Amino acid sequence: MKRLTPRPLDADSFRPFGEVIEPDNATEIRLINNGTTTRFHDIAPVDVASGGGHALISIFRGKPFALPLEIAMLERHPLGSQAFMPLDARPYLVVVAPDEGGQPGEPVAFLASGKQGVSYAKGTWHHPLISLEDMSDFLVVDRGGTGSNLVEFFLPEPVRIEAA
Repeated sequence: MKRLTPRPLDADSFRPFGEVIEPDNATEIRLINNGTTTRFHDIAPVDVASGGGHALISIFRGKPFALPLEIAMLERHPLGSQAFMPLDARPYLVVVAPDEGGQPGEPVAFLASGKQGVSYAKGTWHHPLISLEDMSDFLVVDRGGTGSNLVEFFLPEPVRIEAA
């Protein structure tokens, strides 16, 4: 069985799979509302227009998992990006894989702090939400509309994620 140890999530390591949602990843920082608010602008694109799609904002509530954890499936969304921003300031796991000929390549695991969000680029293989410690809520921005926007791939061999 393959084994993964999560590494800390950072913008440079995650860029092949999408964007990290945190103030340091902003393309521009400006004061708005008469100087009472700082806007961290354009942190991650919302790519949902394929096939006439539109943006949806939802809240996902994830049940907690404990490590070690075995995963056997990855999914991707071919018609749009998908962003997750934690609302409860709890760490969570992000498991992604590059695309290799229409199926996931070697998975990579990241440990996200409760202050970091992720935006999976359109078509990025990833595991569904993996909350840690306690039930956790996430603000999710993804695609609504017609067309099939979910592809699941069951791994030939499970991958075990272990604590560092």
